Amino acid sequence: MSFIQNSGDILNIVKAISILGISVFLVFFIYYLVMMMRELFKMIREMRERINRVDETIDALKKKIEHSASYLSLIGEGVKKLVEVAKEHRGGSKKTRKQDSRKTKK
Repeated sequence: MSFIQNSGDILNIVKAISILGISVFLVFFIYYLVMMMRELFKMIREMRERINRVDETIDALKKKIEHSASYLSLIGEGVKKLVEVAKEHRGGSKKTRKQDSRKTKK
């Protein structure tokens, strides 16, 4: 009971081994391809999350700048008033000094 009786049997055994080898190779290839695709999808998801976080940060910064810009006019008016008061104080103190020096000279 020999399995190999002629050259056709050898050919069939070689074909079976070749098909088995190709099948194993294809299984590993598909497995690694699926793992690569899985990692690619993870990376894409992470990049989307990062881009969304950056977008949210930019929006928050933009809102803060808009709100602070509305306060800039008030701050500008306050600085103007402060400068006016400082000028009046300086001008008033110079006048009183002149008046005091005139009084002492008389």
